[in-house]
Amino acid sequence: MKQVTSLSDWNELRDSLGESPIGFVPTMGALHAGHLSLIETSLQQNSFTVVSIYVNPTQFDQSADLAAYPQPLAGDIRMLREAGVDAVLTPSYSELYPDEYNYRVTETALSRQLCGEHRPGHFDGMLTVVMKLLNLVRADRAYFGEKDFQQLQLVRGMVRAFFIPTEIVGCSIARESDGLAMSSRNHRLSPTERRSAVLLYQALQQGKTAAAARHILEQAGFNVDYVEDHAGRRLAAARLGEVRLIDNIPLATSPELQARTSPSPHNRNRQSRRGRNGSSLLFEAGRSSAGAGDTDA
Repeated sequence: MKQVTSLSDWNELRDSLGESPIGFVPTMGALHAGHLSLIETSLQQNSFTVVSIYVNPTQFDQSADLAAYPQPLAGDIRMLREAGVDAVLTPSYSELYPDEYNYRVTETALSRQLCGEHRPGHFDGMLTVVMKLLNLVRADRAYFGEKDFQQLQLVRGMVRAFFIPTEIVGCSIARESDGLAMSSRNHRLSPTERRSAVLLYQALQQGKTAAAARHILEQAGFNVDYVEDHAGRRLAAARLGEVRLIDNIPLATSPELQARTSPSPHNRNRQSRRGRNGSSLLFEAGRSSAGAGDTDA
């Protein structure tokens, strides 16, 4: 596995790959089994898989959250090598942001809702870094988890709006044995908070309405940002202590909702190539403070 830190070195490597199908998994590190499931899908569908590790400061809305974000790079590199990844890209801020974030991507509809309502500027930072990475990697496919469902929708919209020739592949949520969605932030939960955290998933399933699910969470001591039904999903964000958790379920998976909600099937025609181990967008110039994200991009 090649570890590439310089963008000039990456461009040289990328040019050498020719027409080989390339898969890309963008991450902020602190890798877990959820990331590995994305990587395994890429390994199965592409001849070359590259993973990026970059903790993107422009999507953090709280400096304390950025400072607390885990960065176990050596362990991540070892995990990627064992998984059979071909290359890992670990760029610096100075190379990714030569403009000091004066130029950015802003979506003006969906990004103002849900997480965006509670974390202004977060999605500007996320979309900007994802566009930069997609332009650099020039992958055939890029893989994103459905846990960050709003992020997935925004990235797909950006790719369509700017004619980026990369297929965005959404992958199912990876969960712990008790149902908690896997996240790099889970390790920051105290033992008591960790036992309570699974209630987020359970409330989404048990609540007959979004309001009912929110009530369950508030009664359990969560500080709830939102619980809303959107695009065939029930989505939620809530805090336990200092840790912000997000999750979502397809509405039809809740037993209480199956009788009154029709599923929205997503047909993914994925062809294995090998096996191994309406929104409006615009570019905006200007400056803003950096801040924090739940997303793994």
